[in-house]
Amino acid sequence: MTDDVREQGLRVLQEMVPHLPAGVVEPDGSFGDEMMAIGVDNVFGRLWSREGLSRRDRSLVTMGILIALRATEEFESHVRIGLRNGLTEDEIAEVIYHSSGYAGFPNANTAMNVAKRVLKGS
Repeated sequence: MTDDVREQGLRVLQEMVPHLPAGVVEPDGSFGDEMMAIGVDNVFGRLWSREGLSRRDRSLVTMGILIALRATEEFESHVRIGLRNGLTEDEIAEVIYHSSGYAGFPNANTAMNVAKRVLKGS
């Protein structure tokens, strides 16, 4: 890991999740304290920072994957991130509808309930 990857990851994370406290990434000696740093480096620093897809498009892809995995907590965060990256509520609904054919109705229905809850609070 280079400092550039960490810095880029922190910048991307802060842009997409501005309410996240800056210090949450730094290990503090507690159990699993390196998980956020690993995510910042590998996911935000290396993947979300790549050229080739816009952040908006990466949000669409990420949401589809999270629906398929039924990763509801992550999906909840990515509904907010998707809005921040320029997705409309209608586009988020379409991702969920489309995923029902590939990831299954139960996964898509769970995602719809999560998205409704997030959008109601937005």
